[in-house]
Amino acid sequence: MPHIRPCTEADLPFVTAIYAHHVLHGTGTFETEPPTLADMTARRADVLSRGLPYLVAEEAGQILGFAYCNWFKPRPAYRFSAEDSIYLAPEAAGKGLGRLLLTALAAQAQAVGVRKLIAVIGDSANAGSVGVHQALGFTHVGVLKSCGWKFGAWRDVVLMEKVLGEGDSTPPEAA
Repeated sequence: MPHIRPCTEADLPFVTAIYAHHVLHGTGTFETEPPTLADMTARRADVLSRGLPYLVAEEAGQILGFAYCNWFKPRPAYRFSAEDSIYLAPEAAGKGLGRLLLTALAAQAQAVGVRKLIAVIGDSANAGSVGVHQALGFTHVGVLKSCGWKFGAWRDVVLMEKVLGEGDSTPPEAA
């Protein structure tokens, strides 16, 4: 059974390889050049510097996927809304691992004060990502049609959201 835990620096070569696969072969991210290990190290440090979770799924010593969230937008008013990101190793897809990672990520995001988790899903044909978000209570907000160009075609972005904890029913304590 996979174990979900915080990502360590030692995990970053595996995280970088998983993400590079998605950059080069998938439409879930609109990056077109895989980031380097140094880039991914800096990105993880940025997430952690904000007190937000960055997780990996590990089984038998192998990193099978990772998930993190970061502020939806950089301006201070957005500090209670975070965008989630989940990527799985190709061999781990379709086995429920995305659900485990997203469940843990939402719980940890809520624990640090996030009130809304936002999915910005590359490509409306990305049934796996849309499906896992929907299965975990995210609601469809809209589609940005043809806003990315990748692999010789226009790609949509699907927007989904999930209220965490008290959502907008109360002011945040750290307001």
